[in-house]
Amino acid sequence: MSTPAQQDPLWTFHPRIVAAVTAAMAASMVAVFGVIWVRLPEESRATFTLFQQLTLIAFFGTVLYLLYRMATVRVTAYTDGLKIRNVFKSYRLAWSEVKVLRFTPGDPWLQLFDADGNRLGILAIQASEGVRASHAAKELAKVARAHGAGSDSGSDSGSGDKSS
Repeated sequence: MSTPAQQDPLWTFHPRIVAAVTAAMAASMVAVFGVIWVRLPEESRATFTLFQQLTLIAFFGTVLYLLYRMATVRVTAYTDGLKIRNVFKSYRLAWSEVKVLRFTPGDPWLQLFDADGNRLGILAIQASEGVRASHAAKELAKVARAHGAGSDSGSDSGSGDKSS
């Protein structure tokens, strides 16, 4: 599969609620810890060693990075496959590797089953988005079918059960 970054995307979805919540959490963290540090008396701040300050900065940076990754989860369809960006890892799958997409009531996010039977959660399409997520799952299923995904599996492509 060629690198999707070189192509124009056919379809992209990213959750709005997760992005808003993580942005609010990041802003709150910066504000709260900034105020705490500034309000600490100088003699208290002076007791922190360089190692302790670096540890706090590393911890703070790690949490902000994870919030950034959570805010930027997405799924993008290209003519030759799918690019999925989850919190910890990104995936690129050719359409021939995509067998079933499933987003049933009660599922926290869209599930993708690949040619080997492995299940991959697509965190971009989450139940917390409500109707918007349901529509996104249906749209992605349409794009996937149009590009040959699941063509040899004969699975059901109903509105809430399975989509391939």
